[in-house]
Amino acid sequence: MKKLIIINGPNLNLLGKREPEIYGSQTFTEYLSEIKKKYMSLQIDYFQSNIEGELIDKLHEVGFNYDGIILNAAAYTHTSVGMGDAIKGIETPVVEVHISNTFGREAFRHQSYISPNAKGVILGFGLQSYELAIQSFLD
Repeated sequence: MKKLIIINGPNLNLLGKREPEIYGSQTFTEYLSEIKKKYMSLQIDYFQSNIEGELIDKLHEVGFNYDGIILNAAAYTHTSVGMGDAIKGIETPVVEVHISNTFGREAFRHQSYISPNAKGVILGFGLQSYELAIQSFLD
């Protein structure tokens, strides 16, 4: 069984409440339940933190024994050299995802420290961005 993990960064614990016009009205817990039912042949784990160091620690922890990491580093995408370095230092491929189209938003969101070391980038498809990332790990 393939092992994937979804790692969400800061403020994504507020999905369903935070700016529903951008992020939708569904909580991530609700969405994750749907995804796990749809992909029962996969082990899909989940981790969320608002703390940069905890996200880096989790990347180090899973970065050598999972088949794939789906990472929405949220605001840290645009600010964290450390997150970019963590991805560079692990073996597990990472797909960077974003719920919104970051290129259609503020200019500072156009820079990613994740993308140069990611297997791929998916953005702008709402929560479906995560499912597209899952599909990228299927044979």
